[in-house]
Amino acid sequence: MWDTTTTFGQRVEQRLAEELVIWLVTTDADGTPQPSPVWYIREGDTLLIFSKPTAPKVRNITARPRVALNFNTGDDGENVVVFLGTAQLDPDAPSADQIPAYLAKYGEHIPGIGMTAEQMAASYAQAIRVTLTKVRGF
Repeated sequence: MWDTTTTFGQRVEQRLAEELVIWLVTTDADGTPQPSPVWYIREGDTLLIFSKPTAPKVRNITARPRVALNFNTGDDGENVVVFLGTAQLDPDAPSADQIPAYLAKYGEHIPGIGMTAEQMAASYAQAIRVTLTKVRGF
């Protein structure tokens, strides 16, 4: 999807590997964008995200699976990376506390939201898988 031999492609790879938060943008029933900061892990061409099952983003994805995702920019407005993709609920995904890569990335941050890994997995029990289809940025 992006050329990893280019400076931009290398930045995309680095940000996917290092960033803790990405903004997931769904749309509500009247088409209004609804951005949500989320934790994620990359699995090939997909991002795996966990949500509270009753969150508006879950309803939005069920009705309208096309989404956008983006990282924060640098302080100067540069380092832009925006993805387009298709999201789907993933009933077959293991819970977040059963995924070593998720725990390696977020394990030390989970206490900061006042939970254990098991409590977080129970609360954020809805797995969402986003297949990335396009990237743009500068």
